[in-house]
Amino acid sequence: MKICILRVGGTNCDLETKRSLDSFEDVESEVVRINQLDDDKNLLEYEGLVIPGGFSYGDHIRAGAVFANKIISDLGEEIKKFAENGGIILGICNGFQVLIETGLLPGFHGISRRSKAALAINESAKYECRWIHVKPENRGSCIFTRGIEKDNLFMPVAHNEGRFILQKEEEEKLLKRLDENDQIVFRYSDEEGNSAEKKYPENPNGSTYDIAGICDPSGKIFGLMPHPERAFYGLQLPDWTSRKEVPKHADGKLIFDSMVDYLKRNFR
Repeated sequence: MKICILRVGGTNCDLETKRSLDSFEDVESEVVRINQLDDDKNLLEYEGLVIPGGFSYGDHIRAGAVFANKIISDLGEEIKKFAENGGIILGICNGFQVLIETGLLPGFHGISRRSKAALAINESAKYECRWIHVKPENRGSCIFTRGIEKDNLFMPVAHNEGRFILQKEEEEKLLKRLDENDQIVFRYSDEEGNSAEKKYPENPNGSTYDIAGICDPSGKIFGLMPHPERAFYGLQLPDWTSRKEVPKHADGKLIFDSMVDYLKRNFR
């Protein structure tokens, strides 16, 4: 099973993501520069695509906007074929921003520049880098979280533009659509798993309905603001030095577990 980790100038979480994926048997991940897909690589050779975190193209215009525009103009048809062939897509932080900007998320109109959602500047108006809790909300459609049984996951965020918002005049209708389609995957919560109710810092950016991650209607395209690759090993936990016992793995691994399990069941 081959997974493409797509990077451009400003991407900075590609190797952390590769390390996480390469810990699984039968998974071969490869960091690929976007221009390589024009030259000697073919997206259809892969079963999975990950757009990792970072500050693609310096986050000029808006976070993820330039990267998204390049994907639409250079890879639009390949992405469509990739999805039609059953390929899965994960966007982490900047990758989530890219998926929103391409319209692949929420996925109401396919790949386009007409997304009904955005990831806006944090309400705190500052870069938020902290460990947060998220509550799994998906009822089974998202293939990246089907194996998760925990009620509360602990992972870090690191972003300036992570406030999930919907088109204002259609906000209520779109939120209802996301819920009915089972597209809401993670919501920010407190340590006990109670919804953050937009309280800071439990909700670090002021996201609508505390949304931290969504999937498309098929459940095969998923984006989230927290970094699971930075919460893969127990030694990455912020309090590992004060723990009597440090777990081998942290909560972020659960997302990769579900991802790899799906690939094994469908492509092995």
